[in-house]
Amino acid sequence: MATTDKIHIDVTLVRRLIAAQFPQWTHLPVKPVEFGGWDNRTFHLGEHMTVRLPSAAIYSPQVEKEHRWLPKLAPHLPLPIPIPLAMGKPAEGYPWHWSVYQWLAGESASIEHITNLRQFAIALAEFLAALQQIDTAGGPPAGPQNFYRGGRLAIYDAETRQAIAKLGNETDTETMIEVWNAALASTWQGTPVWVHGDVAVGNLLVDKGQLSAVIDFGQLGIGDPACDLAIAWTFFNAESRKAFRAALPLDSATWARGRGWTLWKALCAPLPGTSRREVDKIINEVLADHKRERY
Repeated sequence: MATTDKIHIDVTLVRRLIAAQFPQWTHLPVKPVEFGGWDNRTFHLGEHMTVRLPSAAIYSPQVEKEHRWLPKLAPHLPLPIPIPLAMGKPAEGYPWHWSVYQWLAGESASIEHITNLRQFAIALAEFLAALQQIDTAGGPPAGPQNFYRGGRLAIYDAETRQAIAKLGNETDTETMIEVWNAALASTWQGTPVWVHGDVAVGNLLVDKGQLSAVIDFGQLGIGDPACDLAIAWTFFNAESRKAFRAALPLDSATWARGRGWTLWKALCAPLPGTSRREVDKIINEVLADHKRERY
């Protein structure tokens, strides 16, 4: 076992956990999923199931949250989401609850796999619009457990301003400050809505060229939907971004906060493996869109 809260998770551990707690599946092969994410380690269990284990203590509360809420959300959504089949308990040196899910077919979203990016953007917008319409009674509010997705961007104010200041003359820091100030100038005025919390290409599945499923609801919560808009600048181009925006019933202030979330993520929380060139491209998309909105 690691000396930090990181745990060594491999096929052998998963096999032991399955054998001890779900012996009816012991005969099924276990193999790692090609891309298993960062918050969890994911494994194929046979052909129709996956096993997901939180990779650190900070992610462990996601398990019970997903088991409680995903079955309630799924019937109201236009695309499949993960369906929990069983919850495992801490054992075999592994200290947290873990999950068995139904397998959802598809590949992580990429330009190469998508037939029509504009239609993909509309399908995603329709999914998010449906999610935002679901009753939030008893839903988990934004907080440390979901890294404040759905909450106020002000929680990241000092961190973002420090990151901008470190850039010096390398880029258009003046417009970055404008984007950030505009994002902080408003708050969500509606009732809290459901947010996925991590709408990124790795959590969007494509099958036969179309958006086929949305996965990984670990950051699920209720609050301000602005955090779910970042993909407009991290993945979409001008045409698909316009279609995405047109299909979501959100005001311009929410889109301004969405640009703020995107700027914070690019500067302070880029996905592992993201190059400086990719970060710069995202920031430039945000700045250009802000200028278009301004003028």
